[in-house]
Amino acid sequence: MSPATPEAVAPSFPHAVARQRTLRLAASSKPYVARGAGLVRCSGCRLPATHCICALRPVVPSNAGFCLLLGDIEALKPTNTGWLIADVVPDTWAFGWSRTEVDPALLALLADPQWRPHVVFPTEYAAPSRAVTAPVVDDGRRPLFVLLDGTWSEARKMFRKSPWLDSAPVLGLQPAHASRYKLRRSAQDHHFCTAEVAAMCLDLAGDAAAADALDAWFGLFSERYLSARGHQPLSVDSEATQRVRALPTK
Repeated sequence: MSPATPEAVAPSFPHAVARQRTLRLAASSKPYVARGAGLVRCSGCRLPATHCICALRPVVPSNAGFCLLLGDIEALKPTNTGWLIADVVPDTWAFGWSRTEVDPALLALLADPQWRPHVVFPTEYAAPSRAVTAPVVDDGRRPLFVLLDGTWSEARKMFRKSPWLDSAPVLGLQPAHASRYKLRRSAQDHHFCTAEVAAMCLDLAGDAAAADALDAWFGLFSERYLSARGHQPLSVDSEATQRVRALPTK
């Protein structure tokens, strides 16, 4: 990619969601055509090259980790915000979800004694004995938030048909604000995108700096994505840009 702005740089390494995208593309029988497929996109941030944000990517330590279970084509969508979590939180894993097969690496992660898995999902879908409103703290284990990253119908199917998650508590979030996600239409106005959910989880886990960094990164990505989609001029000194610039960067 030829840098189109002073901020455009090549990504330093592929993270978990980027690797899932590569695997899913390799398994496809025909090309996946996203909206704006004719654009030249940065392979690091998936934005058009003119709006690249790679050089601004924040790096903030986090005690918590994330395990993303991806719907069939979720990793291929340029609007996927699970990608943003992997950008910011070092301990992020991603796996394609299947009803009939489970990746042994996923089962090993869930059984790793350093982690305390939590399935993040509305508690009305869980047995009362599993429902919690804050991360369970026991034996010094670090919280691992399992996020079901897909459409609402995909997420419900993942929750119902993943018996290997049945022993984990179900963390129900109680947002104090409305979603800011505008990159896709949602069938439910109260639904939050994956990055917003992750930021709330980090805040509940006491990782305030990481929560702020992810929220800021999500804000900048959203602003530039919408700017490029609307053929608006790039603002390199917007409030969202300045907020990210104030964070630790790589």
